[in-house]
Amino acid sequence: MKKISLLALVLLAVVFLANRFAKSTGDKEERIMEEEQLVTGQEEIYFAGGCFWGTEHFLKQVRGVKSTSVGYANGNTQNPTYEEVCTGRTGFAETVKVVYDPQVVELGLLIDLFFKTIDPTSLNKQGNDVGTQYRAGIYYTNTDNVALIQEKLAQLAPSYEAPLVVEVEPLKNYYAAEGYHQDYLDKNPGGYCHISPALFDVAKKANQ
Repeated sequence: MKKISLLALVLLAVVFLANRFAKSTGDKEERIMEEEQLVTGQEEIYFAGGCFWGTEHFLKQVRGVKSTSVGYANGNTQNPTYEEVCTGRTGFAETVKVVYDPQVVELGLLIDLFFKTIDPTSLNKQGNDVGTQYRAGIYYTNTDNVALIQEKLAQLAPSYEAPLVVEVEPLKNYYAAEGYHQDYLDKNPGGYCHISPALFDVAKKANQ
């Protein structure tokens, strides 16, 4: 009887742990899927512009931006951690997902504003942040946006002597960053940011 009871307890423990693992995995997959869903009438675009803390805080000031999140885009692994991305070996870029209402703010304005926050000629470096994860890029999910993005880059190019190095690519993948990175400058007003604080007001007043 003791042997049977012990075996039963072991089996129950295995089933319990398996269910916990399945639930945690399912929750993670559900979170990623939720990131991909859009409300009817809203659109999305992804901006990589160095440290994502400041880029997110800047873009969320714009009227018509419905939500933002920070994460890792266009890499070659699955579910990367911040520490893994920082090695420079995952191929991911620190990226801000922007969901916006095109009836309130046009994509062209978002791109113009984004360009104010970066040096578009700086390869894998913005501010004090250096590494491939800090490269500048615009990643799209709607191919209809490509012509506009390229047009905006062509308009920007004459302002610089060096060639522009802003990636324009379809979004291959995007994983939301850890919770402490989300809305970082709201939680830590004195936190590091490569973007001049004066630009936050520029974004806030851009389409008022």
